[in-house]
Amino acid sequence: MGVAEVLTLTAIADDPLVLTHRLALEGGPEVVFRPLTRADAERLAGFLEGLSPESRRFSTHDGHDLAAAGRLCDAIARYDKLRLVLEEAPAGRIVGLLEFSLDLHPADLVRYQEAGIGLATTDCRFGPTLADDYQGKGVGTQIFPLIADVARRLGRKRIILWGGVLADNPRAIRYYEKNGFRPVRSFIGAGGTRSLDMLLDLDPLPEQ
Repeated sequence: MGVAEVLTLTAIADDPLVLTHRLALEGGPEVVFRPLTRADAERLAGFLEGLSPESRRFSTHDGHDLAAAGRLCDAIARYDKLRLVLEEAPAGRIVGLLEFSLDLHPADLVRYQEAGIGLATTDCRFGPTLADDYQGKGVGTQIFPLIADVARRLGRKRIILWGGVLADNPRAIRYYEKNGFRPVRSFIGAGGTRSLDMLLDLDPLPEQ
């Protein structure tokens, strides 16, 4: 029995099925959890454009139009990011974007070090965004085991939040706490907003 093979971004782009899952949401439609592909630009743009101003405030995206969606699709397997989507079946509407960064931002390294935690190459950043009509229904918690499994299969041992979570977003903070994240420290982010760093220790990748 050996340790399961660690996936690379190139391997995922070459074979998206390796991280594709179909699941029935409680009280909702069936959805497909899968890696973003280069063919997704228009549907991803529809998702980004449909986000409310409040959802946009809580997200980390640099745009919410076709150009922004195109940049995300063009970046597949080119940089340090892995992006997955939630897609309604069979309609094909994208209703969630789940983002991993395998590189750590210098500001993250400094903040965590000041809190007595040394980040390492086995850590990753994560940030989710759900369509407004999918929020507050437990969807994030239902899919979280898949999210944690992706991080493990990428060889990661801990997850930190991408840019932290805004302190005035109690629903998101409860979501992270419910799924095992612990608070690390608060900080003042861009624009003078107060945010909270949170960290999740992952169970080891099981042997095969």
